[in-house]
Amino acid sequence: MSVASDDILTRPLGAKRTPRERLRSLNATYLTPRMVTGGLVLGLVGGLSILGAVGDPQGGEPVAVATIALRDPPPVPTAAVPVPEKPVAAQRSADAVETASGVTVVRAGGGNAPSDAVVIRVPDAAPVKLASAPDPRLVERGRHGSVPRLGEGRIRPLDVYARPDPGTTGPRIAILVSGLGIGQAATASAITRLPPEVSFAFAPYGGDLERTVARAREAGHEALLQAPMEPFDYPDSDPGPQTLLTAARPPENLDRLAWAMSRFQGFVGIVNYMGAKLTSDAAAFEPVLREIAARGLGYVDDGTSPRSIATTLGAKAKVPLARAEFVLDALPRPEAIDRELARAEAQARAKGFVLVSATAMPMTIDRIARWSKDLEARGVRLVPVSVALRAASGSARLSSAAP
Repeated sequence: MSVASDDILTRPLGAKRTPRERLRSLNATYLTPRMVTGGLVLGLVGGLSILGAVGDPQGGEPVAVATIALRDPPPVPTAAVPVPEKPVAAQRSADAVETASGVTVVRAGGGNAPSDAVVIRVPDAAPVKLASAPDPRLVERGRHGSVPRLGEGRIRPLDVYARPDPGTTGPRIAILVSGLGIGQAATASAITRLPPEVSFAFAPYGGDLERTVARAREAGHEALLQAPMEPFDYPDSDPGPQTLLTAARPPENLDRLAWAMSRFQGFVGIVNYMGAKLTSDAAAFEPVLREIAARGLGYVDDGTSPRSIATTLGAKAKVPLARAEFVLDALPRPEAIDRELARAEAQARAKGFVLVSATAMPMTIDRIARWSKDLEARGVRLVPVSVALRAASGSARLSSAAP
């Protein structure tokens, strides 16, 4: 390679260079490798700057714009869809109505409806409310506390504290669940799980009975009082303190009954708690029934003793009286309870009305709760026990054709 100093030494003074010689001299003087590299870097930076300023989100990829035209949806056919008239369709329609509105649907065969009908029973706007207790007109102070009494104009606690019943026709079942107020778990389960038409009998030994009974009545359950009565194997089987005894004088038994009646207020009647021996002894039992009648209450025999003469003495003592036809959980097995519930339903259809009793065992509460869910759909209605008591006193009738 030649440099500028070569020209000075070899070219005569004053002689001019040709264009090619000038270019070669320029390259040799300025275009060194470092300068070439710098130029490339400057070009790259400039290109990136231009790209950032202009912006190319597609990274140089080809872009095409297409117009999408919206079309109207195809018309819906207007042909009528046939509705099958099979019972299955009615069943599905009934389920849909229940789900959407919360009403009760009585399916085919319910009550007096035609076999292919779907009858809708709209529930009341508000739940049934029982009268507040105690009613000042129906209470008096006794030796053990407040006890019920017959009010002015012969107003009875049986009528005032009873759960209102619409009195519609059709098969009816009254269920009395006894033994409540002692076990808190069983009592709470019965109050929340059983239909409000089921009546409750409370033993006088539970704690905080006033509040427990008030909670049950607020839920719509009618209340009765269990009075402890002497069984045949007493005292091996002991109902508890203040038991009414066949050997006791009538005033003593009535005092013990007053103690039990002072435990809470708002009950419509008395139920035997054990008592197979007392309820079979006319001399000891009749004064008790007369006292119950004088206070405007009713008496319910729970059906556990075949020797009871309560039905025979009831008319003589002039007390509203009803007896359970059988006990649902006499055999405490789920299948046996279900069988007795089916028996009660069959008797209600045949006779128009049936009264049965049960104990507050968790198993019994569960079986009654399951069985009663669709009872009205099968054309049978639950009613409170007071329906039977008031019918016995002439203020109601139990015939399935009664108004």
